[in-house]
Amino acid sequence: MWLPLVGLVVGILLGLLTDIQVPAGWSQYLAVALLAALDTVFGGMRANLEGTFDVRVFSSGFFFNTLLAAGLAFLGERIGVDLYLAAVIVFGTRLFNNLATIRRILLNRWADRRPQEGERKKMA
Repeated sequence: MWLPLVGLVVGILLGLLTDIQVPAGWSQYLAVALLAALDTVFGGMRANLEGTFDVRVFSSGFFFNTLLAAGLAFLGERIGVDLYLAAVIVFGTRLFNNLATIRRILLNRWADRRPQEGERKKMA
């Protein structure tokens, strides 16, 4: 679970510490692709916590979702329709669902590790 999180933190730090300029015309594509990549990272963390993580599914999903999102934004711009909004809605919803599930799993694990009320009295 920690590997995707470490990669995310390293990527953010590299982005903040380097002076890479993205052309303004690419910003829409990059934003949608970033949202898709974040969705995949949090989906991978969720799968790891659930015990169903598969590196092939994660890797293929990361690249496919990122390219699909950027491709939708590009295609939408070419035909004059805001198709990037579809990607934003879908990946945004999935991102929040994954975060909610991760939170729920971690809270349940934390609650299971805490000593129960009866065990606390025995310890005292």
